[in-house]
Amino acid sequence: MSRIDAKFAALKAEGKKAFVAYVMAGDPDEIRSLGIVKALPAAGVDIIELGLPFTDPMADGQTIQLAGQRALEAGMTLQGTLDLAAKFREEDDTTPIVLMGYYNPIYSRGVDRFLADAKAAGIDGLIVVDLPPEEDDELCIPAQAAGLNFIRLATPTTDDARLPKVLTNTSGFVYYVSITGITGAAEASGADVAPEVARIKAHTDLPVIVGFGVKTPQKAEEIAGIADGTVVGSAIVSEIAKGKSVAEVAAFVKALADGAHRA
Repeated sequence: MSRIDAKFAALKAEGKKAFVAYVMAGDPDEIRSLGIVKALPAAGVDIIELGLPFTDPMADGQTIQLAGQRALEAGMTLQGTLDLAAKFREEDDTTPIVLMGYYNPIYSRGVDRFLADAKAAGIDGLIVVDLPPEEDDELCIPAQAAGLNFIRLATPTTDDARLPKVLTNTSGFVYYVSITGITGAAEASGADVAPEVARIKAHTDLPVIVGFGVKTPQKAEEIAGIADGTVVGSAIVSEIAKGKSVAEVAAFVKALADGAHRA
């Protein structure tokens, strides 16, 4: 059982929904980024999504694009991201970390080497947004063989014909993207999300977590009440971009987590 599986089992036993927080590794710099990541579990974060900075983040809106640029300009790399995760693991061996990013840096490093290094650093799962199911042999299947969950995105345009293919080889959880388009672009609608979550759940026993467009504690509560949990990314990254302290970012995150946990 992975840390992700164990976390969802524990949440289910407590009757709680999951709160997942996304932050960009190395934003605004390595030291503050590590401080923020270390503060997330105490703020109520159940699973950490750690963004891997990339020069061409096609699925991300301006907020996360700029976070990636800040991280890259501060010297963050794939190795630096894994080192950050390893430093977090020195103090926390239970909170799952999902590495979210694009395939190019992984390919450049070499899949086998990357998977071994990610596992050693304490990474539990991968979300690689530009690898479709047709390319599962490239990374998904090797990742699962190495003991890493491979989490797939489903979107409002994933129809019934496509959904089974998307769910094949998916593990950990399914990430439902509540809106069409890029991150941070619009607000999620519970009325729109509910039937889609139900449709996905009819095809899988995996938890379904909803992200994109969740920016307030009230929205986190609404969306978590419909699904098995919710993800907040751009709203947290925006607070970091404003130069907020670790304590201030943690307080903002706690309010969101409390909302999700009320669901």
